[in-house]
Amino acid sequence: MNILIVEDNRELAVEVYDFLCNAGYICKIAHTCADALEEFNSNDYDAMLLDLGLPDGDGFEVLQTVRKTKSKMAVIVLTARGELDDRINGLHLGADDYLTKPFALTELSARLFAVIRRIHGFTLNNLTIHGFVLQLQDYKVSCNEQPINLTKKEFDIFQYLVLNKNRVITRLQLTEHIWGDILEVNSDSNFIDVHVRNLRKKLDKHAPIDWFETVRNVGYRINE
Repeated sequence: MNILIVEDNRELAVEVYDFLCNAGYICKIAHTCADALEEFNSNDYDAMLLDLGLPDGDGFEVLQTVRKTKSKMAVIVLTARGELDDRINGLHLGADDYLTKPFALTELSARLFAVIRRIHGFTLNNLTIHGFVLQLQDYKVSCNEQPINLTKKEFDIFQYLVLNKNRVITRLQLTEHIWGDILEVNSDSNFIDVHVRNLRKKLDKHAPIDWFETVRNVGYRINE
C-alpha cells in the first residue's frame, strides 16, 4: 500500500520510511504541512502517518483539510503530545488512530495494517475472491488449498485489484501503488500489462478467471 509519512524530524521520518519499505509498503516523506497537502492532492495514498508539530502549522489543519475531501485515506496521528484533549480532538477531526512518541515500529506496523484492513472492510488477514485466498501478511495465494507461486509484484497487483474490486483501476494507479510515482514519464510502457498477463496465466491454471476484466485503453477491474 501507498503511505505518506508527514514528519519534520528527519531522522525519525527516515527510520519509519526504511522500516515500512522493508515491510513491503511504498512510502513518501513530507516534512511540512504544505508538502503534505501537495502530496495528498497529487497522489493517491492509502494512509497518512501525521505528526502534529510541523514547522509551518499544526497537523490538525492537514487532518481537517484531508477529511473535507471525503477521502477514504487512513490517518494515524504520530505525536509527542500525549494529552487526553489532543487525542480526543484528533479522533473528532477524523483520525483513525493515535500513537504517542516514542513508539515501537512493530506497533506502528500492526496499527497501520489494522486500520487499512478496517477501511477496506475485511476483518481477517485473508481476502477471498472466486475461490482464491490471499494471505495478506504472508504474501501467499492459494486456490482450493493449492498454493500459487506469484512474484511479489504479481501479488501486489492482485491484492490491490481485489481490495478495489468492482472498480476500474488505471495503469497509472497501479504504477503509483506498486512502484510509487517514479514512472509517470513512462506511463505508456507495457510493463504493467506484462505483469498482469503473467498473473492471469498463473491464476487461470487453477480456475476460470472471467471475473478478471481488462478495460480497454484504461486498466483492469476485478468483479465480485
